[in-house]
Amino acid sequence: MEPAGGPGPGPGPGPAMLFHGDEEIIEVVELGPPGPDELAAEMQDVDVDVDADEGPEDEAWDTEEEEEEEEGGGARHGGPPAPDDSEVTFARHSASVFCVSLDPRTNTLAVTGGEDDQAFVWRLSDGELLFQCSGHKDSVTCAGFSHDSVFVATGDMSGLIKVWRVDTKEEVWSFEVGDLEWMEWHPQAHVLLAGTADGNSWMWKIPGGDCKTFQGPSCPATCGKVLPDGKTAVVGYEDGTVRVWDLKQGSSIHVLKGQDGHQGPLTCVASSKDGSLVLTGSVDCQAKLVNAATGKVVCVFQEGSAAPQTPAGAAEEPESNSVESLGFCNVMPLAAVGYLDGTLAIYDLSTQSLRHKCQHESGIVQLLWEESAAVVYTCSLDGAVRLWDARSGKLLSEYRGHGAEILDFALNKDASIVVTTSGDHQAKVFCVQRPDR
Repeated sequence: MEPAGGPGPGPGPGPAMLFHGDEEIIEVVELGPPGPDELAAEMQDVDVDVDADEGPEDEAWDTEEEEEEEEGGGARHGGPPAPDDSEVTFARHSASVFCVSLDPRTNTLAVTGGEDDQAFVWRLSDGELLFQCSGHKDSVTCAGFSHDSVFVATGDMSGLIKVWRVDTKEEVWSFEVGDLEWMEWHPQAHVLLAGTADGNSWMWKIPGGDCKTFQGPSCPATCGKVLPDGKTAVVGYEDGTVRVWDLKQGSSIHVLKGQDGHQGPLTCVASSKDGSLVLTGSVDCQAKLVNAATGKVVCVFQEGSAAPQTPAGAAEEPESNSVESLGFCNVMPLAAVGYLDGTLAIYDLSTQSLRHKCQHESGIVQLLWEESAAVVYTCSLDGAVRLWDARSGKLLSEYRGHGAEILDFALNKDASIVVTTSGDHQAKVFCVQRPDR
């Protein structure tokens, strides 16, 4: 599905709307004033190429496609080169690069997967290839290292998952499931989890292969996250439901559906550092804050009217919008939500209100918080990485270098390096310069 284009005009502040659930009142926070004090009190219980002989006359006949290509990478057509702020470019892929992950132990290695059915493990410092993860038969959409960087897993859209030992560069395990939706390593063990289009979530011990399945509804398990305690996982589904699973027992602890669930497919899920709070995002443009222990929805963040209304009689449909990415700040009670229309919303969890609205020129693909600062990194469809101060809502810096949209990115522990992947078939390493460090 082709994502919508640029953002529409943002909605004005709207009143908080109250919905009566079975047992409690749930607040829907639009981009407007803070919610009631009662809900704030509730939060206290939760820890939060042109030819050489082409002349000026010929240039006037450039097609629109050629002009767009020149804007993305003018050097290919003899024009001024597009700005490239990156330090290293990895160009082994021959098609769009869909995913990237850094090794958590040393932060010196990256794994990338792409539309060319390939995955590569390479060195950040100089882009040197360590080894190729061969044998996939479809686009590699998931890739990641185990918590101790001993193993790296790669998964393709068809459901073929492979695990490699990093030091020996050898494949140690593989398994085939249904069409793959997401894949994630356990935060403390050599255990791999994945969700598939048939609604199942899977868990394997690596490299032994002991397997456990968690049966969801008869629709794709679109996103999942193992909580920091390592004992539970949150999985979102295409039908708008959310399940919290006990990984040891294999049973669901909480099921959020109906009013507590979403009115459209889940797109993303995140947890706070201590695991007490969970955020879920959906194509319904809502982000729901959930108490992980009770399964209760504490608050609903909503951007308001998602897109400009189509005038009466107009054939064109309004642009779509959805929550694309979200996350918690580790050092302040803040959460960030990124929308397809280019809006980055920073919410204050203590008051459950909008703190800042940061607008991008095009849709946000993903956001990440710095580990030890109130700084949000975003990547977007215009090919740029941006750093935002969540306290002030101001743009700190911007990095460019790709000739197409950024599809994924990763941040190292000390927030000095950003690694991006793009539709231009490249991965790039950017060194982040921050004036306040």
